[in-house]
Amino acid sequence: MATAAHPLHQPDAAAGRRSPARVLIVDDSAVARAVMERIIAATDRYVVVASVSTASAASAVLARERVQFVLLDVQMPGVDGLTALPGLIAAGQGANVLVVSGQAAEGAATTVQALALGATDTVFKPASGERLGQFGEILIDKLDRLASVACAGRPAPAVVPLRTAATPVPRAAPAADEYDVMAIGASTGGIHALSALLAQIPATFRLPILITQHLPASFMPYFAAQLAVIGNRPCEVAIDRLRLRPGRIIVAPGDAHMRCVALGDGSAAIRLTHDAAASGCTPSVDPMFASLAEVFGARMLAVVLSGMGRDGAEGARLVRQAGGCVLVQDQASSVIWGMPGAVADGGSADAVLPPDAIGRLAAARRRP
Repeated sequence: MATAAHPLHQPDAAAGRRSPARVLIVDDSAVARAVMERIIAATDRYVVVASVSTASAASAVLARERVQFVLLDVQMPGVDGLTALPGLIAAGQGANVLVVSGQAAEGAATTVQALALGATDTVFKPASGERLGQFGEILIDKLDRLASVACAGRPAPAVVPLRTAATPVPRAAPAADEYDVMAIGASTGGIHALSALLAQIPATFRLPILITQHLPASFMPYFAAQLAVIGNRPCEVAIDRLRLRPGRIIVAPGDAHMRCVALGDGSAAIRLTHDAAASGCTPSVDPMFASLAEVFGARMLAVVLSGMGRDGAEGARLVRQAGGCVLVQDQASSVIWGMPGAVADGGSADAVLPPDAIGRLAAARRRP
């Protein structure tokens, strides 16, 4: 049963400060467990609740303990980490699962698979004795970033259509089957959400789908190949001047913004740019949304999924001004409700829904 989101650092009333966030380590290597235990013990912000060698032992711990972080290896006896991941996410009741593995190098298939299965993040684990200082810094930095986002908190929205008076947008909504393009922005937690959304899109859905997901460039070839399988349609990494075509997915490269321009023959094409985005992200969702709003106006469907920060909020505002439709992922299903939350808080969301519901609504090509 799903439970309400909890802060990563619980209040310690006696000490007048927040108590350390609780961590579960799951790794079959006693040496690796000891290293991570020492790294975590060196901070005053985290405490190791348990350190176990198998996924089944981890499930037993989660049945009796609440934790905020699970550090999960991939190669383990019995059930491997990737196979166990969905079950541990469910058992964790809101815990962030970080896959910590020597197979989780940047751009590796294991890394993207872990993110697609719902891992909050991945950390490359070097061989014993190699770059352990850097490994410790990266691990604690990722824990700190996730902890700071969760501690900021925000009230959970209702999963119902959202219409706010804060930003009235007069428009004549197009009839069903009049959208010409769908654009999706996502970051941390977004790959898992994308999988749930695309699973609801039938092969008969012929709109071009443009996706900006915050990932490094080295991830993109495998990411595109995975989306092609999940989405049951061709998917390619954007290149400059690539034309939008029906029934295809185009993903932004990891080192450029994906914009859209109208062509003289009535079609549209991709232009890649490298200018600084207000969000600080490359690729950024904002320029994708803004340019598509200029080209397609009310005939555009924009979606913002789980992610840290505010990227997409300004672009979503422009989509609404142009008469397009904006759907955002709900807080309960988001790993981090930063990006969709910023859109909802700004009054630019037409509806706040789980990813599968967004997919069904998009497939019907109707407004909420």
